[in-house]
Amino acid sequence: MSETIQADICVIGAGSGGLSVAAGASQMGASVVLFEKAEMGGDCLNVGCVPSKALLAAGHAAHGAPQAARYGVDASVQAVDWARLRAHVQGVIAEIAPMDSVARYTGFGVRVVQAEARFTGPRSVEGGGIRVEAKFVVIATGSTPAVPPIPGLDGVAFLTNETVFDLAERPRRLLVLGGGPIGCELAQAHARLGCEVVLVEAKTLLGTEDPEAAEVVRLALRRDGVELHEGAAAVHAGPTGDGVDLVVRGEAGETVLSGSHLLVAVGRRVGFEGLDLARAGIETDERGRLKLDRRLRTSNRRVFAVGDAAGGAQFTHLAGFHAGIVIRNALFRLPAKSDPVLPRVTYTAPELASVGADEAALRARGQAFEVLRWPFSENDRAIAERDVDGFTKLYVSPKGRILGAVVVGTGAGEIVSLYTLAIAKKLKVSDIAGLVVPYPTRAEVAKRAAGSWYVPKLFSARTRRIVRFLMRFA
Repeated sequence: MSETIQADICVIGAGSGGLSVAAGASQMGASVVLFEKAEMGGDCLNVGCVPSKALLAAGHAAHGAPQAARYGVDASVQAVDWARLRAHVQGVIAEIAPMDSVARYTGFGVRVVQAEARFTGPRSVEGGGIRVEAKFVVIATGSTPAVPPIPGLDGVAFLTNETVFDLAERPRRLLVLGGGPIGCELAQAHARLGCEVVLVEAKTLLGTEDPEAAEVVRLALRRDGVELHEGAAAVHAGPTGDGVDLVVRGEAGETVLSGSHLLVAVGRRVGFEGLDLARAGIETDERGRLKLDRRLRTSNRRVFAVGDAAGGAQFTHLAGFHAGIVIRNALFRLPAKSDPVLPRVTYTAPELASVGADEAALRARGQAFEVLRWPFSENDRAIAERDVDGFTKLYVSPKGRILGAVVVGTGAGEIVSLYTLAIAKKLKVSDIAGLVVPYPTRAEVAKRAAGSWYVPKLFSARTRRIVRFLMRFA
């Protein structure tokens, strides 16, 4: 080693979680060394959240022009210039990149080492000719696209979310394998940009979401021209002269789907190859995941894990939350635990957002609850915008406490934050029903749904009798 550094914290991985730990700890006075073997900003900036939302924005813009007729405006899309579209996506990444750059973090006082790192001892990490002896180490190595063991797939030049944004030309016919959030978002974006799109899902589209809400998204995808094959397992893949064939097996037997490109979007996997975890005394379970306690500590109590590396839900906002837990534990010796109220959003059009317990989970644990709902078709802002697909739904305990919530519709990802706060702070429907919400906004659906809790009592025969009696003395 050409250099040995003594540091308070060593972070491995410069994605969202790792950067949050590094910036926070350094600005609070800790000495920090950050290793990153690839690009600063990790998956979210370079191949995930940022480029996918930029592509979705382009798709929504292309979709909006033909829809303008419903407002009395004639508009159309002449053509999609794929080179300019790609430049737009890359431009968005470039605009955000300085926030995650080596220069910025160096300015925070972080020593950034652009090299692959590995453990050489319980608190020792080395890479790029540098050895770091740290008081605490944070594993923030993210995840990579999962590749299913489909016969023949290794002979196909398939795409993942890490490569799909690099396409120089528009896919003529895109096969999307996987009907989760990533698959649905990218399928819809490409369909709205003029591609033929076929989506294949072995089970049910958005199967972890509320079925009624997922149905709203399903109908939207079909309206946009996405050909859906649910309950269809891919059993073979192979190259053709101008693309790829995917053989899928469903209830009706086997079907051959042909496309110019294949996008594999079946989730992401977490791996720790090359880290030499054993040399640090870090244990993994039978599935290769880190064994963590609620404080995000590994079996080596001086080593933490954040973000995807922690093995739970794979969200950028969760990685940021994890960073706060680690900083409180490592810097301030506070026994902070990771037990967040975690919202999730699928950024299709309409968006689908949820937080807290869902109906199936509540029934499974025998929880008594009532369902409150309000449709966007009865929301003035949605009506004015001619965009009324979707609804909100609340699960409420007998005492009025909010247990879970679902929103599907335009702006669902914004509205769900209100429910997240309500669940985290153990608020009741009365707290939301009593809010003064700006008119006209889509957030009114939350107030309306909460207010419906009181309708049976407020407009009952008993209430009418009481009012008539009191009015005698008015």
